[in-house]
Order: sequence, then structure tokens, then C-alpha cells
Amino acid sequence: MTSAIRFAAYGEPDVLELVQVDAPEPGEDQVLVRVRAAGVNPADWKRRKGLWAGGKALGAPTGVGHDLAGVVEAVGPGVTSPRVGDEVLGTGTETYAELALARPSSLTGRPAEVPWEVAGGVGVAGRTAYRVLRQLGIGPGDTLLIHAAAGGVGIVATQLALAWGATVVGTAGSDNQAFVRELGASPVQHGDGWEDRVRAAAPDGVDAVLDASGRGELAASVALVGGPERVLTIAADDAEEHGVRFSGSDEGVDVSDAFPELARRLAAGDLVLPVWRTYPLAEAAEAHRVSEAGHLRGKIVLLP
Repeated sequence: MTSAIRFAAYGEPDVLELVQVDAPEPGEDQVLVRVRAAGVNPADWKRRKGLWAGGKALGAPTGVGHDLAGVVEAVGPGVTSPRVGDEVLGTGTETYAELALARPSSLTGRPAEVPWEVAGGVGVAGRTAYRVLRQLGIGPGDTLLIHAAAGGVGIVATQLALAWGATVVGTAGSDNQAFVRELGASPVQHGDGWEDRVRAAAPDGVDAVLDASGRGELAASVALVGGPERVLTIAADDAEEHGVRFSGSDEGVDVSDAFPELARRLAAGDLVLPVWRTYPLAEAAEAHRVSEAGHLRGKIVLLP
């Protein structure tokens, strides 16, 4: 038996319980990872609340979580890499647990220079940032506006876009203005009048917008770039209304290099992922409360 977080009904954070479950066994194209760290993402608490359930009740207790970093405990039939004992980071399934399954293609080696809590927090945010920048076609000479530049995805997207030759303007709260500047972006206070502040920060205009906030900025963002084609959201519910693409998958882009590049940059120190807070696995409910409250600077990470 092994410890894992499960919930038997959709609801508030208190539905999350630490329970004993049978240890999962890896099948074909799977490895079993002993989890050292697992990041918390907005998608986790949205799933816990049933926001994507279409009104249907939960059929059976289920786990949650995708980020992970840990040590490979076992491999399924035919898997040659990674090997038992390898230290890895990436994504898996139901990772709020001592043991979790993952596909080799969703993992890469953890460089020794990268702390476990950082390695365990980069999975979803890092892959999402890489994906959306590819979908937007960000490259040298572009000016990119990122809404919520101090959040998990925003932090990674800011640094990747800069590394790929773009200029970045990032919206954030007053407490995070200096931090966004430290990342290399031009910080802009979010809230009423943000469009004018963006125009002042980018007098030659904005070429593309990544909305990682979902707080009503789409209409003005479309107007800012002159159309919806290079506006993309990962957070807004009204994307279709504005003709904006909602990015929820890797459709149309190759992300096979995402984790290797992220790991290399983290090890070299030219990608920074701050960890806001860490919690033991038993305090997953509190971690969700803090994540839902928002206004974080970096990642929340569980340490099983």
C-alpha cells in the first residue's frame, strides 16, 4: 500500500483526503515514479470542483495532479529509457501521491543542479508555456504581451520568449512589478487602464498576446493587436466569443523538446522558477485554497 490524495465527490478543498491505496503497476509505455515533489496547478482545483464534469457526479474516488519529479521505481514492458533509479521531471497522472505513473515521452532527466521542488513544479506550467509560444509563433523581433506574467505559466513564458529573441510586456499586480522586471520584461500594472499602460510600454505596438489570467482582457487584447489571430488564452471562458483560440492541447505544434529544453535552462540558471510555498502531501487541501486565492509569485509544490 502507498499514500495518495483522493476525492470521492466534487467540491471544496476539504474533499481531498490522504488515503492508502494499492501501488500502481506500470504497463506498456509507462514507468512508475516515486514522487519527490508535485506541483499544484489551477487545472487541479478546477477538476476537483467539477468545472469540466458537465454536471455529472464522480463515479469513483479519483486522484489529482500532473506535475512530478522523482525517482523511477519500475518500468513497464518494453521501456528502455528512463531506467530504474533515474531521477526525472515532467508530468504524470494522479501525481499527488507517493507513487505515480508517467509516460517516458512526458519525462526528462532531472539535472542535479535543479532542486526537487523546482523540478516538481515545472511540468504543466513549463510545457504549457512552451506550447503556447510555439502556437503563437513567437520569435526574434516580436513584442509579446503576457497577462499574469508573475504566475506559473507567465514566469516560464516570459523567460522563454526573451530567450527566443522576443520583447515581453507583462501585466501583474503592484506587488509583482519589480519581479516581472527582474525576469526581463517591461511590467505593467493590471486593472483599469492597462491598455494605455501597455501602449506606453510598447510604443511600436504589440504583435501577440498570451492571456494566462482569464479575467476579462480578451476584447481589449484583440483590439490591441488588430485582430484575434495572434491572441491566445489558456484561462478565459469567453474565448470563442472574441474569436480567440483557447489552447488546451498540443494541437499543431511539436513539444517533444519542451522538457529537455526546460531542464537545460533550469540547470544553467537562465530559467528561474520561484517556489511560492511547499506543503506536505497531507496538506493538499490547504495548498488548493492558496492556489485558488491567486496572486501568487511562482509555484505551490507538494512534497510527498
